[in-house]
Amino acid sequence: MTPTHIVSIYDEELKYLTRRISEMGGTAEQMVGDSVRALVNTDTALAQKVISEDVILDNAERQINEKAIITIAKRQPMAADLREIMGAIRIAAELERVGDLGKNNAKRVIAIQSLGMPRALARGLEHLAELALTQLKEVLDVYATRDTDKAKEIRERDDEIDAIFTSLFRELLTYMMEDPRNITPCTHLLFCAKNIERIGDHATNIAETIYYMATGTPPEGERPKDDHTTSVGAE
Repeated sequence: MTPTHIVSIYDEELKYLTRRISEMGGTAEQMVGDSVRALVNTDTALAQKVISEDVILDNAERQINEKAIITIAKRQPMAADLREIMGAIRIAAELERVGDLGKNNAKRVIAIQSLGMPRALARGLEHLAELALTQLKEVLDVYATRDTDKAKEIRERDDEIDAIFTSLFRELLTYMMEDPRNITPCTHLLFCAKNIERIGDHATNIAETIYYMATGTPPEGERPKDDHTTSVGAE
């Protein structure tokens, strides 16, 4: 947890960073969830809402960075305090990118609205998105608790999302080969699926940052990966 300081305003500055990160996380979760719902239902109004909300995360990241810089300049923090502030900067950047990925998927909804895409194709993304959003929600909970064991567990589950993405990648390629009319919508869905897989990567990055913030050392070993899409064409 965030340490307590004699200067109460210093505590308030750190609490501000924590609060704003939590708010960013909630917005990012909502944007990603809405973008997937918009995709499955070809809901362009919901897609436009997601696109318009991107500025909220952009502004929040800027405000967090500004507060962090001012706090470093005024307090000259060391050790755990400095990790706390630098961690907030890094996590804010990860969440801003998550929002960008949700926005990019929402833009795909608008691009494919006239293609008459079967909803069954888009539904394949739902399970992938569910895993990624669960990972994102859990890592935001860990940010509040600084549970290093849970942070390590989330990091080690990254390969689950990779495996689902690889399976979905192959399924969409099959649809494309079976019917040329599926090529354009499935191409859009492949980009959307990759965006969702990357959201899982950002959640894993946040878990690693939290672990470092709490311990002062990075997690040991390479994170597990199970994305074999680069080798599909060779098989």
